[in-house]
Formats: sequence, structure tokens, C-alpha cells
Amino acid sequence: MITVHHLNNSRSQRILWLLEELGVGYDIKFYTRDTTTNLAPPELKAVHPLGKSPVIEDGGRRIVESGAIVEYLIRTYGPHLMPAADGPLYDDYLEWLHFAEGTAMLPFMLKLYTSRLGHAAAPLAPRIDEQIASHLDFFDAALVDREWLVGDRLSGADVMMSFVAEIAAAQGLAGPYPRIVDYARRIQSRPQWQAALARGGPYLFTLPAPPTAEPAAATAE
Repeated sequence: MITVHHLNNSRSQRILWLLEELGVGYDIKFYTRDTTTNLAPPELKAVHPLGKSPVIEDGGRRIVESGAIVEYLIRTYGPHLMPAADGPLYDDYLEWLHFAEGTAMLPFMLKLYTSRLGHAAAPLAPRIDEQIASHLDFFDAALVDREWLVGDRLSGADVMMSFVAEIAAAQGLAGPYPRIVDYARRIQSRPQWQAALARGGPYLFTLPAPPTAEPAAATAE
């Protein structure tokens, strides 16, 4: 049985979602952020020296890093969620897997941390905002006329990029990018995502339902 060391409001939410998509049984060990610092509790350092989540354990293996966990789980339990390694889409798939954490998340994290510095961070803000916009432009363009990032079906690339879409949408940074907001909502409307949410507990980056259109007013004859 797979064990997921799950920190609330973290990247480990997408690992729970992936496991639901794979239909693989798993247990959850819960960890809660400090309400003052928002940091992970020290108990996670007993699992891995960096004290970060996600971490999974499976058959004596302990695996950290979201990208490595996604690759391991799909390779082991769900190769249907990745293109064939000798096919034309595999390199695109790998690029998105690595883009999610290697490039896309960095300016979001910088914005988070520098926001706590007040005026001292003002000189950095334009560059950070420019990088966020640049990355979201790139992401948004990849969603033109398609529901998923690689080919015409859900893959591990979408699992990795889900957190980027959720962060951008939940923080109001995806306003100019309705395709990204729609993508995040498409992910979160999946029964498997909803099942992961039910098991993992409240998630700060759950998007509100889209507004419903007002019914047309009746006109007098």
C-alpha cells in the first residue's frame, strides 16, 4: 500500500489526485502547516531531511519531489497517462513535467516571499510580475484549441501543471488567461480530483464555481 505524506495546501494534493486517476489504493499521513509561519511541521523532517511534502512510500521505496513521484507512479501503475517513450509526443511531455517546477513555479514563489518584505521588495516586483506574465503567456498559448497539454488526453503533464494553474487562478493572476482558469476548473471538476479533495481535506486553491448566467428577463407582450 502506498503511503502519501500529505501537507495541507501543498503540492501533495496533485499526488492524491494522480492516485485517484490511477485507481491505486493509498493511505495518507497528514501534516498541518503552522498557523503563524505557514511552514511545514518539524515532524516531516523525520520523513525526509528537508521536511517537505510530498513524499511517498511504496514497497520500501521512499520518493520525494513531485516530478519524480509523478514519473514513478505513472511508470509503475499507469503508463496510459504518458505518451509512448519512442513516440513524437514524449519530449513535449517531459518538457511540461520539468517546466512546472523547474521554471513556472519560481516567480510565484518569489512573489510570495517578497510580498512579506513590504517596500523593501519594490525594486524586484516588476521583474517578478514580468516573469509570471511571460510564463502564463506560454502556458496559455499551449491550451489554444485543446483541453490537455499533450495530445488529446489527460497525462502526467497535466498533473504537474495543475498546481501552477490553481495557484495562478486562485491568486487572481490568471485573469487575462481564461483558458488557464478553464483548465484549472476542468481539472477540479473531475470526479477523481473531487475524490482526492474529500480524502485530503480542505484545499486553499479550490476554485469557486463559475458564475451562472442570469436568466433572461421576460418581456411584456
